[in-house]
Amino acid sequence: MRTSLIALVLLVICSGPVAADNWGHWRGPTGNGSSPGATPPTEWSGIKNVVWKVAIPGSGSGSPVIWEDKVFVVSGVPAGSGGNLPKLSFELWCLNRASGDVLWKQTAVTATPHQGTHSTNNFASASPCTDGTHVYAHFGSRGLFCYTMNGELKWSRTDFPKMSTRNSFGEGSSPTITGNLVLLPWDHEGDSFLYALDKLTGKTVWQTARDEPTEWSTPLVVDAKGGQQVILNGQNYARGYDLKTGKELWRCSGQTDRPVASAVSMGDLAIVGSGFRGSYMAAFRLDGRGDLRGTRSVVWQVNRDTPDIASPLLTNGRVYFHKAKTGVLTCLNAETGEECFGASRIPGIATTYASPVAAGGFIFLTGRSGTIVVIKDSAELEIVSTNELGEGIDATPAPVDDQLFIRGTRHLYCISAR
Repeated sequence: MRTSLIALVLLVICSGPVAADNWGHWRGPTGNGSSPGATPPTEWSGIKNVVWKVAIPGSGSGSPVIWEDKVFVVSGVPAGSGGNLPKLSFELWCLNRASGDVLWKQTAVTATPHQGTHSTNNFASASPCTDGTHVYAHFGSRGLFCYTMNGELKWSRTDFPKMSTRNSFGEGSSPTITGNLVLLPWDHEGDSFLYALDKLTGKTVWQTARDEPTEWSTPLVVDAKGGQQVILNGQNYARGYDLKTGKELWRCSGQTDRPVASAVSMGDLAIVGSGFRGSYMAAFRLDGRGDLRGTRSVVWQVNRDTPDIASPLLTNGRVYFHKAKTGVLTCLNAETGEECFGASRIPGIATTYASPVAAGGFIFLTGRSGTIVVIKDSAELEIVSTNELGEGIDATPAPVDDQLFIRGTRHLYCISAR
C-alpha cells in the first residue's frame, strides 16, 4: 500500500510542470518589472520555442497576468456600430497555461465609449491583476470588475465619473492589488482621485483628491519606515501616500507633461520619471515629508533621456529605461544615479510602449514593431539575441518559470524551450 501511495505521488508530481512563480500584475511580483525566479528562453521565432499561440479578437494592450495554471488577458471586441465611435464588448479571457485552451471568457460590459482615443491607443489598455483568489479587469470609464478564478462575477463598480482625457488620448492606468485593497488611479481633466477599494466587496475604503491632470501611471506599493506607501506619478508632482489612510506624505515637482511611466523602488528609495516634452527622473527618500524639492530627500536626479510610455525596470541595483518612446536605452546605478552605460541605441527597436522586464539574468526589450531584443542583466550593454513573432507588440511581456507570455496585436503567445 505504501509503495502504491508513493508511486501515485510521483505520478502526480511528474505528470506536468509545477508553477513556482506567478505574475499577478503587469509589473510582476516585485512591482519593478523583474521576476526573481523565472528562466524563459532568450531565443524564439514564429515557430521556434512557441508552445502555443491563440488568436485574441479585438484590440487590447493590457499585459497578460499569470497565476498557477491560468493566464488572463483583456480585449475590446467590436460589437456593432456605435456611431462615430465603435461599440465594443469589453472582455476578460482566461486560458489554460499549459495548452492555451480558453477556459472561460466573460463580457464585463458592452458599450460605446464616450470619448475617443489616440490612434496608437485602444479601449482595453489597462492590464488585469489577480491575487489567486479573484481577478480584476479595469476598463476605465466602463468600470472595474471582480471575478473569481472560475469566471463568476463577484462585484463591479461602474459608478465612477467618466474620464475626460487630455486631447482624447484615451485611458490606461492599471489597478494594483495590495493586502485587502485594490488601488485605482483616476487622473484626468476633471476631478482626479486615487481610490482604495475593498478587494472583496468593491466598496471605497478611502479616496484622495489629486490636483493632477491626465496621467496614465500605475500605483506602486512600497515598504517604508512608518508604514507602507503608495507611490504615484503626476504631471504636477510625484507623490507618496500613506496606504492605510490615503494621506499625502510627500511630493516633488519636476515631472514632465502627461506622465505614463510608473515608479520603481529599492530599499528606502522610490524612483519616478517621465519624458514627454522634457526629461526628468529622480530618486526620493521614503522618509521625506512635505515638499521634497531641493532637500536631501532627493538623492539624485537626471534631466536627459528619460522614459515616456515604457516604465523603467529595476533589477540587481540598476535601473534601465528607454529615452521617450525610442529604443535608446540607459542604465544607472539605482542608489547613486551614476551611469552604468549611457544612452545606447538598441538595433531593431525604433519605438517602445511595452516596458522592459528582467528574468534569468537577462532583460527583454520590446519594440512596437514586434522585435524583442534580449540583453544581459549587466552593468555593460551586451546584446544576446533579437527575436520576431511577425506582429506588433505594445503589451509588456510576462516571464514566469521557464515561460514568457507575449500579447501581440493579434495573438497571445506562450514561449518556452521545453
